[in-house]
Amino acid sequence: MNKEMIICILLFLVGQSMVWFQLNGQFLWPVFKKYEPLIILSGIPITWVFLVATRYGFSAFNGLLWPQRFLAFVGGMIIFTLFTWLFKGEGISAKTFVCLALSISILFIQILWKS
Repeated sequence: MNKEMIICILLFLVGQSMVWFQLNGQFLWPVFKKYEPLIILSGIPITWVFLVATRYGFSAFNGLLWPQRFLAFVGGMIIFTLFTWLFKGEGISAKTFVCLALSISILFIQILWKS
């Protein structure tokens, strides 16, 4: 795993974290409903994080787009699972655990399978 891939993964995790708060904060904290226009504007820096992550991923995967799309998806699954448990207290059912395990296997396939 090279430096560009590590940066790509970290940025996707940061972006997915920001998205989780942007979309789900309204159900946890009243201030998110009160300042909805600011929450909407937070989409601008979120988009920038994903743009930069995609740029690093494009370079890390030698000009391929699919691997980084899967990294973004898996990062989103991991962040959603973790944050929903931490901030909302929702547990993980057997079905959700299996889906999460499958998504993590996608991550390993994309990173480790050299074609």
